[in-house]
Amino acid sequence: MSDSPSIPYGIQLPVQSQSTIYCEPWETRAGPAELAQAAQAADRLGFDYVAVCDHVAIPERLAGAMGATWYDPVSTLGWLAALTTRTRLMSHVAVLPLRHPLLSAKQYATLDLLSGGRLVLGVGAGHVPEEFEALGVDFHQRGAILDETLAALDAALREEYPVHPGPRFPFSGLAVSPRPVQRPRPPLWVGGSSPRAVRRAALLGEGWLSQGDAPAALPAQLELIRATREQAGRSGPFAVNVIPPALFVGEPDWEIGRRSVSGKPEQLAETLRAYVALGATHLQLRPRSRSADEYLEQLERIAGEVLPLV
Repeated sequence: MSDSPSIPYGIQLPVQSQSTIYCEPWETRAGPAELAQAAQAADRLGFDYVAVCDHVAIPERLAGAMGATWYDPVSTLGWLAALTTRTRLMSHVAVLPLRHPLLSAKQYATLDLLSGGRLVLGVGAGHVPEEFEALGVDFHQRGAILDETLAALDAALREEYPVHPGPRFPFSGLAVSPRPVQRPRPPLWVGGSSPRAVRRAALLGEGWLSQGDAPAALPAQLELIRATREQAGRSGPFAVNVIPPALFVGEPDWEIGRRSVSGKPEQLAETLRAYVALGATHLQLRPRSRSADEYLEQLERIAGEVLPLV
């Protein structure tokens, strides 16, 4: 690429999560080899991050829409850390209420160490009641559990001997090591588009992971973040990661769907610039494709032809 885009950009990796909302047919037949190729291409092409999603168990009633295949984020990102060199490794999102915060601190601190400080810990509250029930967690208290888990995780990622008073997860006098590379801790980005989730991001995180909010909804969400941070006396950089429509560079001779846009690089760049103008600081991109090879080709065209124009 001769020019560099003015905004960081990343991808939710293919293959590792297979919701019918975005999964391409070829992904259901793919596996680790194709996943590794996508991550290594993103690493080579300058993508700021690659992301992996999280579900422990999908109930049968939702498997038709959500798919049953969801790779574990910690083991997947740990594997990808050894296959990449510079791209950041994001959980988008880890469902933190399903796990004790000391367990999450151990897993993600280790991941940050093994990757040389490349973790972005994206977190969310979750939305599948049966998943919570199976793991013995109160689904209706998941917001409150996430709030406390974030406070506990903040302590455990900052200090080797953290102290957290509870009420659900009290601990002190316990070493949590190895320590993460990033100081004072890896960044926490909070996902969700409800008012409570957006406020949680503003109060407890260093970034917000929009769940695909339309451009018309973003100004109100960003104003809520600004006002909440100002009222709480929070300052400093804050990431706003948005998900534009899926992209296809060129004129496809196949139906790419209503959630996608296609055309010349300048047309696609104009779509992306609209999100930047609204206040996005990071773009999460997804190319449309019919095969792993076409996915990689589109990834390269987006990085080389579209993003330098953004």
